Amino acid sequence: MTKEEEFKQRFVAVLKDLQESGSKDNEAMWLLGSLASDLADDLKAADWSAAKRGMHQQTYSTLLKTFETQGTEHHREGRAKHAYAIQALAISLIARTQGADPQMAAGEALLDQIIDYTVAVYRREKKARAN
Repeated sequence: MTKEEEFKQRFVAVLKDLQESGSKDNEAMWLLGSLASDLADDLKAADWSAAKRGMHQQTYSTLLKTFETQGTEHHREGRAKHAYAIQALAISLIARTQGADPQMAAGEALLDQIIDYTVAVYRREKKARAN
């Protein structure tokens, strides 16, 4: 199995899990939204999708390495929901490099819609709590 095929299987599994059960876990979705929102803010982007589109190669590489390190640490420390949120963002980030595959492009768009939705919910709730 090639790296691309292996990634595609992992991508499909993450997207399926996110749609079927992950989206029902409010804490995991809050973590996903807060992390994606913070990253978008750091990159001066409106949302996760815009942050990815405007990301330079150096930022991409650094962020991917950070995701790997932090995801592993959260997993090792038993913080599964934190690791889950990081995994979703990492998968989304890597999917950007698989654009030649129309199925991957469609899946990436769907995953990014879900992530952007969590960003919008997080920002709305954060604003409501501040008022």
